[in-house]
Amino acid sequence: MAPILCSSMPEIKVGHIDDIQELRRARPTMVPERYIRDNSERPTRARLPDSLQIPIIDMSKMIWENDVQFHHELAKLATACEEWGFFQVINHGIDTHKLEDMEEVAREFFDLPLEEKEKYPMKPGTIQGYGHAFVFSEDQKLDWCNMLALGVEPPFIRDSKLWPTNPSHFSETLDKYSVEIRKLCHILLRLIARSLRRVEENVFNDMFGTAVQAVRMNYYPPCPRPDLVLGLSPHSDGSALTVLQQETDTVGLQILKDGAWVPVHPIQNALVINIGDTIEVLTNGKYKSVEHRAITNKKKDRLSLVTFYAPSYDVELGPLPEFVDENRPCMYRKYNHGDYSRHYVTNRLEGKKTLEFAKIAEQL
Repeated sequence: MAPILCSSMPEIKVGHIDDIQELRRARPTMVPERYIRDNSERPTRARLPDSLQIPIIDMSKMIWENDVQFHHELAKLATACEEWGFFQVINHGIDTHKLEDMEEVAREFFDLPLEEKEKYPMKPGTIQGYGHAFVFSEDQKLDWCNMLALGVEPPFIRDSKLWPTNPSHFSETLDKYSVEIRKLCHILLRLIARSLRRVEENVFNDMFGTAVQAVRMNYYPPCPRPDLVLGLSPHSDGSALTVLQQETDTVGLQILKDGAWVPVHPIQNALVINIGDTIEVLTNGKYKSVEHRAITNKKKDRLSLVTFYAPSYDVELGPLPEFVDENRPCMYRKYNHGDYSRHYVTNRLEGKKTLEFAKIAEQL
């Protein structure tokens, strides 16, 4: 396949993979072949009703559990988890200054010269550092995105050599931010357990042990042909919960709903939450992880900050007995979460294919 709108362009790489941010700075009028998707994968403009939006959960209404508002919002949460797998939370209690500080320091990092960012390289087959993740072959199509991914908690998953020292306040800002996101995940897991009505509210938090927390910062430069590329390939998350902070001036996130890609319109100071594969397994498919992807924009760049919250690697997972009966047979086998994590990070992003690791074959 030939590049579109051909013109000369310098070859710029991080290791053996093109650095898309530097590519954009060269002001290309074409899209390199490595990024051009097959027709079936390219984003299309679907005409969807304006009412088709992911649910919004107001956490300020979920403080007093005997209040009518609490039960109304809890019912909304249950619907969001069961029918969408995604929702936005407002009034979540995290200081907006901490959100803004994290966004600012991430932008400062991506604005650094390439040689500075290359001090923190993402090695092939890993998902920490700067570069492209989930790339396993030279002919694999690349996402129109640069990433910085870091392990946060517990301490043994941190690779200190990959935590930027420039900007100088990067580590301090990320640590403060991550503490607040961790608290939010604890609260959300209790509320999600309450919304299921069959389990104790601390079932997930107690089960997960010292939960694993990682962050990925995604930078999507403008693209001359956004109709040909994807910012991030379709996938579900291997986490229990994922927390997304995104800028509000452009739409990039899309989720798969009833066979259509639905855009998620950002709300000022809101956070987008999605159910990961872990919760799907534990609820035996009642609450599902949902495929999502990112698209690009011709004129605007986009920054997103993603936190993944998952069980400790030594936890054994499988459907909780409360969600297995004659109407819903057991859909997933028991497995070690560390084994699943290794499986997830060593495979390409291909929809929900990684979850086949845990699925029980249907009986004929």
